[in-house]
Amino acid sequence: MLQQIQGYLEASKFKYLIFGVLIFAFSAATSSWYYTTSSELFITFGIRVVLQILLAYIIIEYLIKYLLNKGKNKIFVLAITATLLVFYVVCNLIFIYYFEPTFPGTYANYVKRFDDASFLGRLTNISEFVSKSLYLLYPTLLLLVFKLYVEKQRLLKLNEQKKTAELAALKNQLNPHFLFNTLNNLYALALKKSDDTPKVIQKLSEILDYILYRCNDEFVSLNKEIELIENYLSLEKIRYADRVKISFSKNVTGREKVAPLLLLTFVENAFKHGVANEMNQANIDINISKKEERLLFKVENSKPKVIDTKEKREPIGLANIKKQLELLYPKAYDLIIENTASSFSANLKLNLA
Repeated sequence: MLQQIQGYLEASKFKYLIFGVLIFAFSAATSSWYYTTSSELFITFGIRVVLQILLAYIIIEYLIKYLLNKGKNKIFVLAITATLLVFYVVCNLIFIYYFEPTFPGTYANYVKRFDDASFLGRLTNISEFVSKSLYLLYPTLLLLVFKLYVEKQRLLKLNEQKKTAELAALKNQLNPHFLFNTLNNLYALALKKSDDTPKVIQKLSEILDYILYRCNDEFVSLNKEIELIENYLSLEKIRYADRVKISFSKNVTGREKVAPLLLLTFVENAFKHGVANEMNQANIDINISKKEERLLFKVENSKPKVIDTKEKREPIGLANIKKQLELLYPKAYDLIIENTASSFSANLKLNLA
């Protein structure tokens, strides 16, 4: 509701009129005790609010838009000063030739403030100029604060939309080779009429169901992510059989909340770069634990003795992960990568609080 009102006021051609009515209502309500009649109250604040809103309109729609926003700072300062002087002159004329003779009882004490109450004497009174300018400017300042708030909310919304779009794109980068290889393995198993065929179909179905339909929230329970990893490991065990030895230890409640698909990418990376090119047996160790309010996740894989020179570059999956971490856990994570001749490990620490 508040956002709708903000949007309406910001877009409406009558926003200055609406704001003027609000200023008038507030000023009149808080100063009604000072005036002898309702007509005097309405006339006084009617004129004052017209001047205030007119000044706000000139400053915001012209001076700020065409001078300050275009870097003409000196001209802007001169224009503001000149505009305030013009309004100060108008105010004094209204006071001298209308308010004071029309409502003498109300303004008798006001006139006594001046050593020289003539028009020229008032114009040269610096303290009165500052006082009148601040009074005329306060609706302008309120409108500027409102505009800044609306603009900040708009930017926050745009950033949130951008963040959501980036996360969606990153999630969609789940290694397509995994699906392709699994389908190939499934085809080979079907030709052999292997007993593992139904199991592969079931696990693949569970993985796709989770990725497509069950991880659309920004954060999901760790239990779901662990189940996803276990399904993934089951498929890779069928694929690689005795070529890989996997250790997966867990010391968490499972109720912790984490970003979806974040941990799987580390596991996927371990298989892609630690098992795919290994002619002998590869090793993958996965550990998930919790210490105080931090989730500790470590994946370590052995490396084949013969490594493609392309493998020296950072895997795309890790670059993807780092982008997700910056978006979802800004200044709330530590990621330590250790790359030796015989092993590769990723040690991730996430703040859960």
